[in-house]
Amino acid sequence: MSAYVDLIFLGLLVVVILLRLNNVLGTKPQKPQVKIITKKEFEKIYDILQNGFSETSEVQEIKIQPSPFDSILLEIPNFDKSSFIKRASKAFEMILAAFSARDKETIEMLTSPALYAKFEEIIDLRIKDNITSETDLIKIDEISITDAKIEPHGLAKITLKFVSDQINLLKDNQGQIIEGDENFVQKITDFWTFEKNINSTSPTWLLTSTKKNNL
Repeated sequence: MSAYVDLIFLGLLVVVILLRLNNVLGTKPQKPQVKIITKKEFEKIYDILQNGFSETSEVQEIKIQPSPFDSILLEIPNFDKSSFIKRASKAFEMILAAFSARDKETIEMLTSPALYAKFEEIIDLRIKDNITSETDLIKIDEISITDAKIEPHGLAKITLKFVSDQINLLKDNQGQIIEGDENFVQKITDFWTFEKNINSTSPTWLLTSTKKNNL
């Protein structure tokens, strides 16, 4: 009976997530329809929920390079570098999209409380000033590990370098561009730090720090 209840609960979570994604993408809300989920689809969604990152469209193939920090990564239980980088790339896409769409709930799910507060402050300021943002992530050119450490009490920190092509715009309440150029593609280098306590049973890595360089 317990397993059956868990199945129903996860099924409800799937419906909620699909409705939230529908709203985030800006499509017209529709009356939800009951859908029969296959075992394969259910297992995929369960894996996404367990790991804290949401699936997006097909992610480009990422070439994993050897890192001088690989020996440190080996100290993290059940850590798989390829899987971590792939999921981090999805989190990168998802957080950029959520920030542009003012989706605080998604950002809060994937970031630490301190970093979330910074995102929230900027979003609230834009809402107050009637400013909207548009971010078009064209492609991720490079993902590499630039730092990794395990601090006392088992806190692991991994910093990733993302090099991506983006178009970023800010518009006023009339839809006029006040910052950015829709015809200019920026080459942006981001350094994002993810943290997780290796003694915890949770598989979730939270984003705790971001730094950006525009080229």
